[in-house]
Amino acid sequence: MSETWNNRTKLVHGGTRRSQYNEVSEAIFLTQGFVYESAEQAEARFIETGPDEFIYGRYGNPTVAMFEDRIALLEGAEDAFATASGMAAVSGALTSILKAGDHVVSAKALFGSCLYILENVLTRYGVEVTFVDGTDLDQWRAAMRPDTKSVFFESMSNPTLEVIDITAVAAIAHEVGATVVVDNVFSTPVFSKAIAQGADVVVYSATKHIDGQGRVLGGVVLGTKDYIRGTLEPYMKHTGGSLSPFNAWTLLKGLETIDLRVKAQAKTALQIAEALQGHAGLERTIYPGLKDHAQHALVQDQLDGCGGTVLSLDLKGGKEAAFRFLNALTIPVISNNLGDAKSIATHPATTTHQRLPEDQKVELGITSGLVRFSVGLEDSDDLIADLSQALATAQG
Repeated sequence: MSETWNNRTKLVHGGTRRSQYNEVSEAIFLTQGFVYESAEQAEARFIETGPDEFIYGRYGNPTVAMFEDRIALLEGAEDAFATASGMAAVSGALTSILKAGDHVVSAKALFGSCLYILENVLTRYGVEVTFVDGTDLDQWRAAMRPDTKSVFFESMSNPTLEVIDITAVAAIAHEVGATVVVDNVFSTPVFSKAIAQGADVVVYSATKHIDGQGRVLGGVVLGTKDYIRGTLEPYMKHTGGSLSPFNAWTLLKGLETIDLRVKAQAKTALQIAEALQGHAGLERTIYPGLKDHAQHALVQDQLDGCGGTVLSLDLKGGKEAAFRFLNALTIPVISNNLGDAKSIATHPATTTHQRLPEDQKVELGITSGLVRFSVGLEDSDDLIADLSQALATAQG
């Protein structure tokens, strides 16, 4: 029955497991292990674990399983595995399917830690990685080889907000039998249905919109049951990247309101982008919901016309102007997270992407004046007024 529900109903009730006490709010099972009624039962469980049978906290937990079931129901995936952080999800999704000699094709516009996994970790163990312009389908086609095992990209890139055509890239990758792994954080599970659009594996940092209130770390990998339980779970449970029950419970509470929060944030993001577009203090206002965005047409199709909850402002005057702007803000906080109820601003060139060489920053469009702005739940008029006065200060 739950598969026929609309999303808001799934987000409140999906995957619920009630104990013998029939609690309203999901229970937190804070335990490392589980007791067996007999030695025979213990033996049987280690051979095959049923859907409501658990062995050890690193392998699974009832609270964590509720979160996995609920997010899988929303995403339209067969199964999910929850992880300790978003980067545990990214590294686990990739490392579990790759071995020495395999080839990966990746978009080059990525979060700094994702780049580190691809450039430094996978290559250290004999995986070859080719980077392409994610928006150029000809580059994807040219990079594919018979030994290409996987492709990886952010459906909306951090922080320059390029939108990659999931359906088209998936079709190219599947021609050579490659697994399509999509980091879907900026698109959010509310606006993007990446699996329906051709992705094999979808990754979220649940730290962002899923929690949405700056409380806990978490991540999740979604895909087919064969992949999640046959490939990813053995890797994750032996390497220890599982999610804690308390964090899973917090994320369950976040899922209850994510649809309401993210839609409100995206509405405000568009209002801010339209208000600031063409401002004398800005080189660029980057927001996928604006009509002048290079992938605006794709956004209409892939994201149902929604540009997401994040915009980037490229200030005239470089780093000095960007810092004056950040320091003049009175409502948003300066931090490197996103997807929070509080508006958050950061300077990628000196924070999230600071380790990149200067020429790589230039190639990716991460200028010294670029500020990434994650829109919260504050009043849109208040945010526009605060951003406007900060821009005036920055140019003063």
